[in-house]
Amino acid sequence: MNRPTVGPILGFTTAQHARIFVRGASDKNNAVFAGIRHRKAGESQWSAGVYSRLSPEFDMSDTLILSGLGSNTRYEYQAGWFSTTRLDHTPETVAQTPLNWPSNFYTFKTTSNQPNRVRRYVSGSCRYLRLTAGIPSAPQLGDAIFSAISSLNRQNPLDAVVMTGDQVYVDDLNVLLPDREFAAISKKYQAAFSQPHIRNLMSGTPTYMILDDHEIEDNWPANQSSADRELYNNAMTAYEIYQCSHGPAHDLLPNGRINRDLSRYWYWFGDGDIDWFVMDCRTERTLSGNAKSMIGTRQEYALLKWLINSTAKVKFIVSSVMFMPDQQRGDDGWKAFAAQRNRILETIRANAIKNVVFISGDIHGSLTCQLTHSKNPGFVVHSIVSSPLCNTKLLPYAKASDLVVNGPLTTVGTGTYTLKLTSRVVSEDNFACLTIEGQKLKVDFHNKNGRIIESTIITLT
Repeated sequence: MNRPTVGPILGFTTAQHARIFVRGASDKNNAVFAGIRHRKAGESQWSAGVYSRLSPEFDMSDTLILSGLGSNTRYEYQAGWFSTTRLDHTPETVAQTPLNWPSNFYTFKTTSNQPNRVRRYVSGSCRYLRLTAGIPSAPQLGDAIFSAISSLNRQNPLDAVVMTGDQVYVDDLNVLLPDREFAAISKKYQAAFSQPHIRNLMSGTPTYMILDDHEIEDNWPANQSSADRELYNNAMTAYEIYQCSHGPAHDLLPNGRINRDLSRYWYWFGDGDIDWFVMDCRTERTLSGNAKSMIGTRQEYALLKWLINSTAKVKFIVSSVMFMPDQQRGDDGWKAFAAQRNRILETIRANAIKNVVFISGDIHGSLTCQLTHSKNPGFVVHSIVSSPLCNTKLLPYAKASDLVVNGPLTTVGTGTYTLKLTSRVVSEDNFACLTIEGQKLKVDFHNKNGRIIESTIITLT
């Protein structure tokens, strides 16, 4: 067996199962299979393997499922791919074939349902990796920050990494040589996800992703034209394969495989007493008319229902586009969809929902802020923004003067929502580490060397 060409990527992980993405390579004359096997850490006997026949339809990749796991348990696993001249082989017959597994093995831990234990997450967005003729230019620059995250993970194990958008820049050469073909777009994913430090991190830490505009095109869909249909289809096919396939948006079939028939990109998951709702803020937008909205009706209904019904200690809502504060200029953010944002805020306020925290990226700057209400002293909602993981000299960092801060955000009826910064605006490459312990949420922004450069304490109620 060969080492995966991309991956393994540990995705959606629960107390009972784990989803692992593996990519092999094409072979026009032979059948190609991927496989994984696992064991509890410290044991010598490997499980029977789980196998899948790989297809060009999914760029010679698949997400394989480890099931029947125990909660709060550390496992080791191996992953690889191989080709065979036996074109009649199936995943079942391959399982009976002696295989030489790669020497590499990886470790991960299933989730714990224990309430009130310390939980730790990393969030980040906007990782620029310039490519020239499909080859990364100075890839160490785009990979360095993942070395810092891996170092933090070794010191204080992370429960998950949540990537909130622009994991790749499909449009990085739009001015000179725009990529529109699937093969070129998939090469960007292959290059981005196979750098050593990000590869090491994602192989053993549950990693959750959602797209923003650069997975398609800058400010999508506002800038789309009639000629962009092919671009959109190819970009979303690549997104589904490389980012979405190992996440919770896919249902599990009775045969233990993921259901490839997707009805949405947004999703939610729980981790003990922490709940996450990850919004799709790009593909469902309505840009004009009375129904102008950032997210579709079905998604909004699901979000509001989730907010009302969740009994979690903390409710994180991921919005790739910054939920708050607003930017001074531009209409790509939630300010342009104020009616829908107001409905979300009014639902939180009317139902007295506590400890709601929005997680965002996008702006190439990082900060924390809080929102209060003039008529409701008990209302408070928080926002954590972390961006970028790796900037380019072509794009500026955000500054406090670029944002509308320390003043009214919106007025609904006779009540005003007022925003206040609770940190400085960080204008350099960084990631956010979120630590929930007791009644506190500590937010540490780390630079690319791993040093903490800004911290905030959010008191939970």
